[in-house]
Amino acid sequence: MSTEYQKIITSLKRRRKGATAADVCAATALSLSSVNELLPKAADEYSGHLRVTESGEILYYFPNGFTSRYRGLSASLKNTAKKIFAIIKTASAYLFKIWIVVMLVGYFLFFIALALATVFLSVAGKSSGRGGRRGGGSVNFTLFNLIWRLWFYSELTRPRTGYGGGNVRKNGDKRPLHKAVFSFVFGEEDPNKNWEDQEYKAIISYIQANRGVISLAEYMSFTGKSGQEAETDILSFCSKFEGSPEATEEGTIVYRFDKLLSGSDTEKISELIPPIKRLKKFSDNKKSMNGWFAVINAVNIIFGSYFLYQSSNAGLLVSKEQYYGASKLYAYTHLIFSNITNEPHNVIRIALGLIPFVFSFLFWIIPAVRYFMEKKENNEIKLTNFKRFSFSKIFSSPNNIKTNAFNPIVSECRPDDLESAADRVIKDMGAISSPRVEIRDDKTFYTFNELEREKEALEKYRSSVDISRQKLGETVFDTDG
Repeated sequence: MSTEYQKIITSLKRRRKGATAADVCAATALSLSSVNELLPKAADEYSGHLRVTESGEILYYFPNGFTSRYRGLSASLKNTAKKIFAIIKTASAYLFKIWIVVMLVGYFLFFIALALATVFLSVAGKSSGRGGRRGGGSVNFTLFNLIWRLWFYSELTRPRTGYGGGNVRKNGDKRPLHKAVFSFVFGEEDPNKNWEDQEYKAIISYIQANRGVISLAEYMSFTGKSGQEAETDILSFCSKFEGSPEATEEGTIVYRFDKLLSGSDTEKISELIPPIKRLKKFSDNKKSMNGWFAVINAVNIIFGSYFLYQSSNAGLLVSKEQYYGASKLYAYTHLIFSNITNEPHNVIRIALGLIPFVFSFLFWIIPAVRYFMEKKENNEIKLTNFKRFSFSKIFSSPNNIKTNAFNPIVSECRPDDLESAADRVIKDMGAISSPRVEIRDDKTFYTFNELEREKEALEKYRSSVDISRQKLGETVFDTDG
């Protein structure tokens, strides 16, 4: 923390009812430019709020005290916890992804191998006259032969194209097995992972095209945040991009970013066109591919349940009579494991029963839970997009607005409950500009007169901004000669 910044914080702490830039200058003897530059940073760090006095000055006040959002023990513990959690989450997800593929395919192949070995030994026993078919526990050859054929002739074992194979994927249908499994269980990559950057780029481009000035209502249109959230967020934006709040002659607060104007890019977004967040997809796999995963997992859970039951019911086999009385698959499996351990039934119960059963349960429950969570997240995305769309519509035309006028065509902007979402938009915009409500012909109309006046004050202020100094002009020196 710089000495100047520390002086400003100290002076603000002494003035519980708030302070203007002039108050801070008088208390610290710092230059007005330094105070104007650092006050937005202080408001961001300590969750400050802004008011306009009768004289047109901006008053900074801090109703929540001076607990830093970025420094101190509490902030450090939160940041450390976030980093540790992120590392654990990434490592756990990576290990779990490896484990899940090994478990799904490994157990399936192992169970099929056991089944085929049982069939082979059973047929061999019959041909040698050393055994006969026992009752309800015998293995059905036709069933396992069918499963075996399904495995080898399914889409999972067909040659894969793309991903290093040199061939081109057609319509994204073909993908490696491990990526297809990941997609089924964990879903696809977040389509909005760089959303903050996209949002900032759109806001900066709009600011640059509008003389370096933006209002709170316009900022709400880009972010979809409510008035209180947007006020806190825009102060953080000011801190990052060296902006400062200013008061117009009419007492309207605007946010000015002179230093963002000194750019060479001439392609700016001058219209209020908010970006749209994309919806999350459950999976890019073909339905048939996910269907095969479900079939394979079903085979695993059936075998897991079978071995759990048999190991608990038949238990340890120690005599010929017990072997003949037990299910043949369990008997042969028990015989194999008896060469490895003295308690084969316990190993079978855990390794072939409990573990694959729990795994198969998770393999189904995780996508199911994710499906409902993503459905909820997508509705939140739709609501935020809807608020962006509606805020911009209100700002563009604040008079005689009906709630059913908010009817976006784009699916990403249409929440499930349009009526409730429209009421929320009116409430959020009404928090910064109280509307006049009229009922005509059983229809409710809202007129935001304050917002209309703020628009006029904003345009007047923008027209007074001298941007000639911010233009780059002609090149006067070039290192290339």
